[in-house]
Amino acid sequence: MRSTTARGTAGTAIGGRAATAAATATAGAAGGGLLLFLSFPPRGWWWLAPVAFVVIGAAWRGRGARAGAGLGMVTGVAFFVPLLSWTGEFVGPVPWLALATLQALFVALAGAAVGALPDRWWWPVGAAAVWVAAEAPRGRVPFDGFPWGRTGFSQPEGVFTPVAALGGVALLGFVVALTGFALPGLARAVLRADTRLPAAAVLLVPIVITVVAPVVAVTTPPGTASVVVAAVQGNVPRAGLDFNAQRRTVLDNHARRTEKLAADVAAGRVPRPDLVLWPENSADVDPLRSPDARAAVDRAVRAIGVPVLVGAVLNPPDGPPTNTMVAWSPESGPGEIHDKRRLQPFGEYMPYKDFFRLFSPLVDRSSDFVPGSGDGVVPMAGVAVGIATCYEVIFDDLVRDSVRSGAQMLAVPSNNATFGRTGMTYQQLAIDRVRSVEFGRSTVVPTTSGVSAVILPDGTVRSGTAMFEPAALVERVPLRSDLTPALRYGAVAEWVLVATAVLAVAGAVLRRQRR
Repeated sequence: MRSTTARGTAGTAIGGRAATAAATATAGAAGGGLLLFLSFPPRGWWWLAPVAFVVIGAAWRGRGARAGAGLGMVTGVAFFVPLLSWTGEFVGPVPWLALATLQALFVALAGAAVGALPDRWWWPVGAAAVWVAAEAPRGRVPFDGFPWGRTGFSQPEGVFTPVAALGGVALLGFVVALTGFALPGLARAVLRADTRLPAAAVLLVPIVITVVAPVVAVTTPPGTASVVVAAVQGNVPRAGLDFNAQRRTVLDNHARRTEKLAADVAAGRVPRPDLVLWPENSADVDPLRSPDARAAVDRAVRAIGVPVLVGAVLNPPDGPPTNTMVAWSPESGPGEIHDKRRLQPFGEYMPYKDFFRLFSPLVDRSSDFVPGSGDGVVPMAGVAVGIATCYEVIFDDLVRDSVRSGAQMLAVPSNNATFGRTGMTYQQLAIDRVRSVEFGRSTVVPTTSGVSAVILPDGTVRSGTAMFEPAALVERVPLRSDLTPALRYGAVAEWVLVATAVLAVAGAVLRRQRR
């Protein structure tokens, strides 16, 4: 009887320890996701990102594939639900939570793969590669992907930022994750006073990359060609889905603010720009079909006397609408155009409309735009401007294509009015800043309602606006034609990391099968 009682007591103790360990791992997985969220704007505590991976690594490491998948899902939900809360501001909780859950599934896959890795000295490298490998398909599927929230986008400033110029967003995210995953190994080595531990040496990898990056990255030398650019923020009558409910108001606001800029130039209060950028959707009436709208744009462009990039929704009589940026000349009117190439699903077009109508009646308010083609480069005033219209800037291939095609600067005309004063506009501005560093280009961000900004090639914000206030930014920015290592090899770096992750996981699986 005593023996049976002892076994029962021991079993209860073991079960209690297991339950405690599971609860601790779950709490760590959730805490790591929340810390990663806090590293993103509008807080922008970039240094929390590696701390997040310390916590995530402690929660996932050695748990096995099944437990790792569950813990990964916890991390993904804790990260994406608050990060993407701006999507639910005006469309309701169901689409927001559905999107967050879908994105969390990719983190669950990462958790399963990381949990399956053997607990060896190289574990941090394999885990960081797996993390980046899980971000890769998230930027491609479904519906062309949604790479918002990639780890590298949390680093528009800080010690890791120059890594973007070395190997793109993928390498930047890898270095951040590897730093966090490797720190506990260093701590164990220090506590044991054992410098032979190879786990401590793993931390040298992100340290070396971070130190080398600013040296290898292309800098802007003195005497570089430059251009004076103006970004006009005309403001909208209201925030939300009905930002342009008052017909012609948005266009009139931008025309009026441009005419005021012309008056400031004439009075000598600001320098004369070489070109002016308006935001996406700044012409809320098709200026190619409406004589009144065209006259309003013409007056503003002639007043400032230089080419203006005008954002318009074009509605041709014999085809579907396009989200278009038009280079408007003061002499000849509309000229070169850029039709948005990668459209936002559920906003600019609606896939499987009958099915998604079951979840939200707002699907019927989506547009039916068609995507454009080309390389995104529009010549203005002798400058090759690479255009990534709002949502397009989150996709590596689109921005890379424009710079490879000769873009000397980048423009990200945006309309963030739908999302009001949420963190969305600040998260996008961080992406714009990382792109500037990645490709070594000045980036000008005109938005309808803010935050508009002028960003230098090192990611520094030269000037910016407040939200929902008319404004015009006028700055001289360098023009660059040289190519960063990230432009040459960034795509290769991502695929090398993906291959590393695949080999690490495949090796772990084969090893388990042999055993």
